[in-house]
Amino acid sequence: MPPNLDSIEVLHRPVNRPELSDSRYDGPDSYTSILPRGFKRSPENAPFQVDTVFEKDVKVILRDGTRIRADVFRPHHAAAPVPALIAWSPYGKKGRGHFRLDVVPGRVGVPVSRLSGFEKFEAPDPAEWTARGYAIVNVDSRGVYDSEGDIRWFGSAEGRDGYDAVEQIAAMPWCSGNIGLVGNSWLAMAQWFIAAERPPHLKCIAPLEGASDVYRELLCRGGVHQTAFWGYLADLMVGRNQQEDVIGMLEKDPYINEYWEDKRAQISKISVPVYVLASYSTFLHTMGSFRGFEEIQHNDKWLRIHPTQEWYDLYQTSTNDELQLFFDRYTKEVQNDWEKTPRARISLLQFNADPITNVPCDDWPLASTEYEKLFLGENQSLTKTAPLGGGSISYQSDEASLQMDTDREELSFQYTFPDRALVVGCARAVLYMSCDDHDDMDVFVQVRKANKDGQILQNINIPLSELNMAYTEVDSVNPLKYLGPTGVLRASHRDMDLNLCSASWPEHDYSRKSPVPRGKVVRLEIGLWQTGIVFNAGEKLVLKVSGHNMTLAEFPPLRGALPNGNVGRHYLHFGGSCQSHLLVPLVDLPLEP
Repeated sequence: MPPNLDSIEVLHRPVNRPELSDSRYDGPDSYTSILPRGFKRSPENAPFQVDTVFEKDVKVILRDGTRIRADVFRPHHAAAPVPALIAWSPYGKKGRGHFRLDVVPGRVGVPVSRLSGFEKFEAPDPAEWTARGYAIVNVDSRGVYDSEGDIRWFGSAEGRDGYDAVEQIAAMPWCSGNIGLVGNSWLAMAQWFIAAERPPHLKCIAPLEGASDVYRELLCRGGVHQTAFWGYLADLMVGRNQQEDVIGMLEKDPYINEYWEDKRAQISKISVPVYVLASYSTFLHTMGSFRGFEEIQHNDKWLRIHPTQEWYDLYQTSTNDELQLFFDRYTKEVQNDWEKTPRARISLLQFNADPITNVPCDDWPLASTEYEKLFLGENQSLTKTAPLGGGSISYQSDEASLQMDTDREELSFQYTFPDRALVVGCARAVLYMSCDDHDDMDVFVQVRKANKDGQILQNINIPLSELNMAYTEVDSVNPLKYLGPTGVLRASHRDMDLNLCSASWPEHDYSRKSPVPRGKVVRLEIGLWQTGIVFNAGEKLVLKVSGHNMTLAEFPPLRGALPNGNVGRHYLHFGGSCQSHLLVPLVDLPLEP
């Protein structure tokens, strides 16, 4: 364990043995083979584009003597040593593992024929990247499958494991000594922690959507425990020993402490060039991706906000062509004018029309951002003028939520835009709330878009032509549909953490609780995660407030898995001395008509 965590007892839980839980497990044997150009794993899969050396279960020794396993794919006839791109996660390799694109209906628009079947989940396909002149190294991190030890869930300890792997792989005879990190989700999150350790042979990273604070962004956002997804993930982990039990740690001590602070990546320590991918559609990674870009202290960083879903984006040829330019520049030192790429490129969602993509910007957050204050008032309206008379409206806080966009007990407040408006960045809801039945409240907020007729819209993340579905056939799961940005706050954590607050984000103090006296009105300031939405004249912004999570479930088995709010009614007060309002981030961007 890291020295500063020696005094903390870390809980562990079981994992599944590979031979008993994974039909695709192919044993621990190490061997080397040649996959010739045109080789297909199955008739349905994509072929290898060049002769490729495949080294299965190469052993990498960490500083404490632990031996972990990696699959290496590299060009067979390379004239010189090649750079390596490392994909680091606990999800298995060479097609192993419970996670694959089939977990989402329509495979998020990525057909089986697009991939070789050798790709690690959420990682580049080696059949494509060996042809681009790179080795792909798919690592089973500590404790995963036949890698020794117990599985670690992020933090500086996993960062040091990654440091050791980078340095050992860089020293292999086929490697040029230049290493990049790449991948989605866990693979991106791990990059923040590995790069913060500054391994000497790491030349650049590409975190393609990755949270960067396990407590504040994932397990306990706004102080509300939301562990269903993470329990689902933990139940599927595969290895021979145990895994770190982050849910058990949260239940044992729900407040921020040294253990949880170690799981907030120290992004300011990252010194290598960074290609950051972000989207608005993920309920896991949006905040971490943007925070990552913002907190990097140097200028060799680029942000691309795409309008789809991370797995779909990863396997687009245009994405890989651009990633190759980035990796060529920093692992091969090719002078290809990569630095002329705009520092930030954003996409804007229209919901009822195609998205506007790759609008170039100088930085993020956008310098042109101005906040419009919209007051909550009578008849569930949002207005620019503060209401004089006071009032209140309530909802039942413990109404069950199936996360299918059809739940009851959700308040709605509506504003009609008189002219075209671009809402880009983090909105902020300031609500005056009370509860007669309990000394705490879990308050969830969401911004939605409605058309001119008042119909609330959903954004389909994947082009329907790629899903081979009609609009009405698209399942209501988070990878396929985006509803709008959300925020959440447990009222007992309403005090601010001034060290982490910024002009665009109100962060709260999770080190202690301040209960709410029953019947007392308290002010709650709730940040909503980043978004980018176009509202045309006559279209409507809808603010929703409730006692339950209003995002869609990530996968169908997780529907209804989140706990309900505290028992009782929550009262939202407006007007008079309780001017509840929404701060809307508006920007001015030159867009094509």
